[in-house]
Amino acid sequence: MVVEHRLSVQRSCKCIGLSRAAYYNSMKAELNRDAEVIAAINAVLERHPRWGFWKCYKALRKKKYHWNHKRVYRVYCQMRLNQKRRAKRKLPKRLRQPLMVPQRPNHVWSADFVSDALYAGNRFRTFNVIDDFNREVVAIEIDTSLTAKRLIRVFERLQLTRGLPDVLRVDNGPEFLSSEFVTWAESVGMLIQYIQPGEPNQNAYIERFNRTYREEVLNLYLFESLAEVRETTYWWMIDYNEDRPHDALGDLTPAEYMEQNAGTSTLQLST
Repeated sequence: MVVEHRLSVQRSCKCIGLSRAAYYNSMKAELNRDAEVIAAINAVLERHPRWGFWKCYKALRKKKYHWNHKRVYRVYCQMRLNQKRRAKRKLPKRLRQPLMVPQRPNHVWSADFVSDALYAGNRFRTFNVIDDFNREVVAIEIDTSLTAKRLIRVFERLQLTRGLPDVLRVDNGPEFLSSEFVTWAESVGMLIQYIQPGEPNQNAYIERFNRTYREEVLNLYLFESLAEVRETTYWWMIDYNEDRPHDALGDLTPAEYMEQNAGTSTLQLST
């Protein structure tokens, strides 16, 4: 403004909103002004690369540097050293529950997630649900993202076709812990039984099923699309429930075991 338009310093500063004091002061480059602070921080972190800000600042104070913590933290952030610390998720205390075989269908279901990838590298997840009574595959939902809302839609479809379980045994995944899913489960009278963190053996039925599903489907084929995964899984579910003998069921299929124990199940339900 001063050179090109030949205005006075006062009018030029007023036009661009700059104080005359700032104009007359000698300008220091930001990098040069904090060069000493940057060098001091680098010297500390070169020896202790895993130290956080406060340890680094205290080390600088011991070396008789006079900068206050505000300036050091500003430079520290400009150097992109303030990485977020991943806080450990706090879970309520879980009680160990005995893993018993239910005596009737729709009493206890187990659910869990399995992760895999397409041939092109795109990740996807499967949400697996089985009935612990006869190890029947109740549902396998497949998509790149499975949120709590998606889980609710899955159970609402199952509610229309075969009803809902009295108890749903799951781990402590964020989908199962979400307030939306927990509130919905309470509204339909489905009790959510959480296993203890780090104890997958407490959900052994679904863990064993996940292994079978991975060995016989996910690891056996190279899928190019989610449509292929869904179609292959659909026909495999029919074979698993109706043709595949199960060791824990006396070499019966889940469908045969259900038919064989239909009378007992009906009697227990009426009782």
